[in-house]
Amino acid sequence: MIKTIEESILASIDVKRELLKEPVVIDQIRDIALAVIETYKNGGKVLLCGNGGSAADAQHIAAELTGRFKIEREPLNAEALHVNSSYITAICNDYSFDVAYARLVKAFGKNGDVLIAISTSGNSKNIINALEMANEIGMVTVGFTGRSGGKMKNHCKYILQVPSDDTPRIQETHILLGHIICDIVEKTIFKSNE
Repeated sequence: MIKTIEESILASIDVKRELLKEPVVIDQIRDIALAVIETYKNGGKVLLCGNGGSAADAQHIAAELTGRFKIEREPLNAEALHVNSSYITAICNDYSFDVAYARLVKAFGKNGDVLIAISTSGNSKNIINALEMANEIGMVTVGFTGRSGGKMKNHCKYILQVPSDDTPRIQETHILLGHIICDIVEKTIFKSNE
């Protein structure tokens, strides 16, 4: 049991160390934060989507933006698209889960808004459909995924590919990346020196 604990912690640290070796990832984090800041300065919003643990990550990041990350401040407009269970179950029943997020992006998304789509494999059909709709609308498309990027890498303006194929390690890193972006956005918009 102790060995499992230690191996998991070390594996998580290794993935994060690999991130530091990727200047492209560091640049992408900066560019995503700047895109989100620009969206907020123009009165826009951030929509997020994912499945399973990635849905939880989407909701977590949305909460950091609408609530607060580290400083007392006004709320920022962000929403995880899966939180209306009546909508999700109706669309899955009447249409298909493949279109659930795309329909919400079409309903709520506007040109210049940001869609953060999270998929560890990068191949979730409902996530790809949401990205396609966001691109059609003129939203800024951001993907959080794993090493390969999957099919979604072809549909994102910005893509954060975590250098791992291990789903738990990818998800742990996604929340780190989300926290970094929230930190930069909050400090920049609200001029914090913390």
